Parts: sequence; structure tokens; C-alpha cells
Amino acid sequence: MNRIEKLFSEKKKDILNIYCTAGFPQLDNTLKVLSSLQKYGADMVEIGMPYSDPLADGPVIQQSSMIALQNGMTIQKLFEQLKDFRKKINVPVILMGYMNPVLQYGFERFCEQAAAVGIDGLILPDLPLYEYETEYGSVIKKYGLDFIFLITPETSEERIRKIDELSTGFIYAVSSSSTTGNNKAIDEQEDYFARLHKMNLKNPVLVGFGIKDKHTFQAACKYSNGAIIGSAYIKALQNSTDIEKTTQQFLDNILR
Repeated sequence: MNRIEKLFSEKKKDILNIYCTAGFPQLDNTLKVLSSLQKYGADMVEIGMPYSDPLADGPVIQQSSMIALQNGMTIQKLFEQLKDFRKKINVPVILMGYMNPVLQYGFERFCEQAAAVGIDGLILPDLPLYEYETEYGSVIKKYGLDFIFLITPETSEERIRKIDELSTGFIYAVSSSSTTGNNKAIDEQEDYFARLHKMNLKNPVLVGFGIKDKHTFQAACKYSNGAIIGSAYIKALQNSTDIEKTTQQFLDNILR
């Protein structure tokens, strides 16, 4: 049983997954952010690999990506930073990014190094289902990594079933078809979440996009196993002079 499976088998509800951008606010902050998130209650961490053209990301995460790239963050640098992170970090950690830089790095090399440092899964929003099935999925599985697909309120039931069949780890249910950090009320999406809930999918479901505080976290958790928070945490880090203190206050506001 891998770390993601273990988490979902031990905790069925209210799972909190926090997104952070590698190399943000400062290049060498990645491990400090990871350890602070683990210390103050995050159940899982999603590390964003900065990219100059992040299609699914809203302005806050886009800006953090640009800062991280200016700081000198690369995939190679990230793997160097994560080399011994499993000595201190035991929560599941996922890498989120886009195909272009991963292909430039070398897809198999990327999967091999991710597994070697102790990464649990991948989210690559622009990897098409067909290409996952025919080309890349076998490489991901070879290195024991989970692969998480995104679904939206517009995703057909047939496609959701297909994604459920191919996914491992969990399914990322995007709360609306816009970018991250949108302000669409989570409460407006109750029909969508209820529909997913009734489908009895084999994979757990985490809700993301627009989750920013205790209220939206609890609303998202009502019909799912938990939620993913990204832009709100990045925003909190933007002007932080003390990452640990900022992280503690941010997570306390959601969990306490």
C-alpha cells in the first residue's frame, strides 16, 4: 500500500491537500514549506513545477510560477531539493505540472527520478486520456506512481467512468471550468458534487479550484473525501517573512 492509498484507507473524510509552487517565494523554500504544511495539519501536498504557460492556473499561481522561474527553479533543481526529503516528510507528495517541460526533461527519466526521491503521484492536466492509455501510462505505472486525472462539471458520465477506471490515487474534481483561484461559490456546485457522490466511483474524490477558507473547505468535503487549496495559500505566502508562522495561521483558520 503506497502513501496515498494508506491515507485514504485511514482517513475517509476531510482530507486537506495543499498546493505550493516549487521555488516560491524563494528558491530554497520548497522543503521549509513542505515541513511546515506537514507540521500544521496538511494531509497531502501537491508541489507545482513552475512553467511559463500554465493553462489551468489562475493569476495568483501563474505569478508564483513566474517568480519561481526567475528564482532559478527547474525540474532538475527540484529533484536536487527533494533528494532526502523523505527523511523528514511522511505525508503523500504529488508533483503537478505540464507536459512540455516534462517531455523536454525526458518523460521516463522524470518518472524514474520522481519515484527515486519518494514522490507518490503525478498530475499533468494537459496529458490527454488517449495518450495516457497508449503511451505514457505504462511508464508512470512502471515506476509505481499514481496518476490523477481532472474532471469538471462538464465532464460526461461516460468519461468520468473511464477516468475512474484509469486513475489511481484519487480523482481531482475541479469545482468549475475556469482556472484556479476563481471566486465561483462552491455552494453553487452542489448538484455536480452530489452527482459524483451518487456515482460510487472506485477512486476517492478531492475537490479543487476556489477552496480558500474553512467554509469552502467544509462545503467541498460535504460530498467528497476532501479538498485541495492552492491560490489562497500561495497568496498567504506572497508577503510572508516567516513561512512556518504563516502556514500555521493559514491551516489553523481552515482546520480549527
